[in-house]
Amino acid sequence: MKVTKLTTYAVPPRWLFLKIETDEGFVGWGEPVIEGRAATVAAAVEELSDYVVGKDPRNIEDIWTVLYRAGFYRGGPILMSAIAGIDQALWDIKGKALGVPVHELLGGKVRDKIRVYSWIGGDRPSETAAAAKSAVDLGFTAVKMNGTEELAFIDTWEKVERSIANVAAVRDAVGANVGIGVDFHGRVHKPMAKVLISELEPYKLMFIEEPVLSENVDGLLDTMRNTPTPIALGERLFSRWDFKDILASGAVDIIQPDPSHAGGITETRKIAFMAEAYDVALALHCPLGPIALATCLQIDAGCYNAFIQEQSLGIHYNKSNDLLDYVVDPSVFAYSDGMVAIPNGPGLGIEVNEEYVIERAQEGHRWRNPVWRHADGSFAEW
Repeated sequence: MKVTKLTTYAVPPRWLFLKIETDEGFVGWGEPVIEGRAATVAAAVEELSDYVVGKDPRNIEDIWTVLYRAGFYRGGPILMSAIAGIDQALWDIKGKALGVPVHELLGGKVRDKIRVYSWIGGDRPSETAAAAKSAVDLGFTAVKMNGTEELAFIDTWEKVERSIANVAAVRDAVGANVGIGVDFHGRVHKPMAKVLISELEPYKLMFIEEPVLSENVDGLLDTMRNTPTPIALGERLFSRWDFKDILASGAVDIIQPDPSHAGGITETRKIAFMAEAYDVALALHCPLGPIALATCLQIDAGCYNAFIQEQSLGIHYNKSNDLLDYVVDPSVFAYSDGMVAIPNGPGLGIEVNEEYVIERAQEGHRWRNPVWRHADGSFAEW
């Protein structure tokens, strides 16, 4: 079998899909994207196609190694996201060619389903309590919210109290037994992160996500190690080499690699197994489309330390299209009692509605994250 063609499709609201074709008629789909840089990743996929066209798509480990190492420069969001989508599509092809789901090729399942959480609120976390209650009424047993608006290096107690009040309102709305993840989104610098982590302890959170940017973790190690609240991060790390020092630090309890950013199935599983050796849990990052979610579920199926899965249904970014629009059978992602079953169809376990993908790619997108500023006019982390 030989790869004959790679085609990318930028589709609303902010996703990039990849179709890989073969001379034997098998087709694989991947989702290579960095949010806000879809066109750049598409260009990288096109460049990398020189290493893929004409190759046997079943030799995934060798193709991955060449894509990562043969360009001399390696790592980073663009390259690793391009590799990720290609890798996903190759696994999809291999599963379809053999008539089995990807997880069967990776050693089989350790679970039949996994807990999922629902995003509530938007970029600025206000009036999220009603949204949290609605998510619980739909059967979700866990929710995640943004924890704060923009914060300066040293900011006011008014902003701290506003953040605490938002979380307290959600806890009151959903009760003691619903998991709450609070995402600092890398918006918070070390001095204020220390304050917020401490002040949030009474609300018994499921986790605090990205308390500071990953490159600033060294300055917060003692706080992260000593808080009883589990600490999660990793969506802006792209390889096992990026995760190596984070895991060794002992400051992180949950890692969140994104299989559409961190080298696909091949690399993300290696990251997950590294984390297991440190007794660190896995919660794959996935505010993206259906191919990305299907990929995550195939990985979750075989990773013992996976405990919950992010998914984008109803997330505030999905304004023109949503998660289920691009699949032929949306029931493959049916949620029940706050969980979703691992897809058992061949390959990634979903059938992409190619006709609709092509139609929506005519519109495409040019999504960009907002640019925030502080009251003094200086840039604020979003």
